[in-house]
Amino acid sequence: MLCPKCGAPNDDNAWKCVQCQTILQAAPPSQPLHPETSGKAIASLILGFFFILLPASILAVVFGHLSYSEINRSAGRLKGRGMAIAGLILGYFGMALIPFLIIAAIAIPNLLRARIAANEASAIASLRTLNTAAITYSATYAKGFPLVLSELGPPAGNGAPDANAAGLIDEVLASGTKYGYVFTYTPGERDADGRVKTYAIHADPITSSTGQNHFFTDQTCVIRKERYDPANEQSPIWGN
Repeated sequence: MLCPKCGAPNDDNAWKCVQCQTILQAAPPSQPLHPETSGKAIASLILGFFFILLPASILAVVFGHLSYSEINRSAGRLKGRGMAIAGLILGYFGMALIPFLIIAAIAIPNLLRARIAANEASAIASLRTLNTAAITYSATYAKGFPLVLSELGPPAGNGAPDANAAGLIDEVLASGTKYGYVFTYTPGERDADGRVKTYAIHADPITSSTGQNHFFTDQTCVIRKERYDPANEQSPIWGN
């Protein structure tokens, strides 16, 4: 049967043109006038909402194509073309997204490890700077080693360095926090003249995502480390 409007070929028992949807003949008694929604189109749309999962994306595309073809061949007996198209779009989007998710799953841990390594290297360099600054401070001022970390920091404004702000380290390190690590300075015992003879500095990561190792140093300038707990003077020497 040829459609009188567009000339498209149709089955002899078709009641609606597959091309332009023109009514060709009255629907037979067994043919419902109100088309049913394709179950495959519904399945495609539902699976499409889970496009983040690769199996769901693939099934959404498969059911989308099956339902779309089925609806086109039904001569109006089935509907749901819009749901099939939506399922196809979501399914293909999910399939296209998978490579990016795989790349992200590989790249993010590598970036995190690189950041941790950089923070730990910075912490070791900061401890060396603090040791140098503490020794310089002790040789410059009569009080020996400083009482607090801020005494090694820069003076306020354009003031001249003194025992309260020696200007031996930058203000960031003097604050006690730098590149994911917290630096805790503790003065030790004093001699008969009141000079601070010893000190201890702990460098601990703020969280496990900013560092894995804990570090320790003192007036000996030896840097020690621990993997999971705060380091102390008995911990293994860093680099050994």
